[in-house]
Amino acid sequence: MGKIYLKNIRLYAFHGCMDEEEKIGSDYIVNVVVKTNLDKSSKSDQLKDTVDYVALHAIVKEEMQQRAKLLEHVADRILNRIIEEHPSVQKAKVKVSKRNPPIGGNVEEVAVKRELLRSALKFD
Repeated sequence: MGKIYLKNIRLYAFHGCMDEEEKIGSDYIVNVVVKTNLDKSSKSDQLKDTVDYVALHAIVKEEMQQRAKLLEHVADRILNRIIEEHPSVQKAKVKVSKRNPPIGGNVEEVAVKRELLRSALKFD
């Protein structure tokens, strides 16, 4: 087994419950970790034998472009797509951070961290 990391993906998006967040937007940082078997790819040196981090990055970008009120909702959408689209991923973690949130205080960021195990899902 092994892990693939995407660290500090910087994005601009329009998430939040307040009207001005929808209009103005904010800076976000997303971190992703996926647990998968890297034995085959480490020997074959072939992209088809691993989880392509370019594809993971695309999922993050696409889901961050879809407005949500809560960071929890965005994080869950990212996790579910990773698990659905990459069958070799056994566990995925995501942290979505909003930089300089409009909460009336000097706060660098607010963040939500979620994880999803493939075994926790029920497939029909």
